[in-house]
Amino acid sequence: MNTIVTGGAGFIGSHLVEHLISLGHKVTVLDNFSTGRSENLDHLIKKIKLIECDLNNEDKLNKMLENVDWVFHLAALADIVPSIQDPQKYFNANVSGTINLLKACSANNVSKLIYSASSSCYGIPSVYPTPEEATINPQYPYALTKRMGEELVMHWSHVYNIPAISLRFFNVYGPRSRTSGTYGAVFGVFLAQKLADQPLTVVGDGTQTRDFTFVSDVVDAIYVSAKSNIKNKIFNVGSGKSISINYITKLLNAKTVNIPKRPAEPDVTFADISKIKSELNWQPKVSIEEGIKVLLDNIEYWGNAPIWTPETISQATKDWFHYLSEK
Repeated sequence: MNTIVTGGAGFIGSHLVEHLISLGHKVTVLDNFSTGRSENLDHLIKKIKLIECDLNNEDKLNKMLENVDWVFHLAALADIVPSIQDPQKYFNANVSGTINLLKACSANNVSKLIYSASSSCYGIPSVYPTPEEATINPQYPYALTKRMGEELVMHWSHVYNIPAISLRFFNVYGPRSRTSGTYGAVFGVFLAQKLADQPLTVVGDGTQTRDFTFVSDVVDAIYVSAKSNIKNKIFNVGSGKSISINYITKLLNAKTVNIPKRPAEPDVTFADISKIKSELNWQPKVSIEEGIKVLLDNIEYWGNAPIWTPETISQATKDWFHYLSEK
């Protein structure tokens, strides 16, 4: 297949590109490098076409999608605090960028589009494990814009007959997970702290649980979705388990320090994955113990990542508490 991966220099995107190349696909990566890192693709650079491209450049985007079979849309701005501080920027990237891509897919008769959605669309769920039919209740602009992108994808799939699937990822982790952003992904924070022999900053009492999903399982779900004949559907992608932060720190074998619990965050994330198991015959393979062993074997990657402390986290998350705390 001739494939496009938007955001292919990012964490999940680079792993997907790796997988596609290993299976013999022709891959073009579109990335504006706002969060993606070209180093994530250094080992593949002779096997791919890497183009610096913003999804709001409609003319360039339309040309890039000529004669393309599959499109994997992973490009997005992430992180909670920056989305609160600049919601317009997030709308431009995650919503306008998505509709521009959809227009190009339609114009070029793309045979499959896979959209990377976010479990943050559920907000603070009332049902665990959380099914796809659960109430949608985004708590901050990042979650809202990812949900709006998903709605656009489903609408264009229905009206303009673009065969599309949206996958709602739950807490993806693994090698090359993000190291930048305003106090973002937990493993990027923890591994840099461990490498610097600093205490891991545990939010609240650490009893909150998360559905940590290893990146290779996510990539497998993406690929299985692309190969399938199913279209215009939404699936959760999770590990099938919900693991406490305290257990994570135990596996990382590091000292900890507790910081204040954050508003608008669920105590639990836990995906109901019965639908994707049944309809796509997909299931996760990597346990949390196996996944963390892989992270520790590759811990040097986080050597240049920012090292967060309770003080710097407090400063970085002021807007989080200001805007998301109950009024």
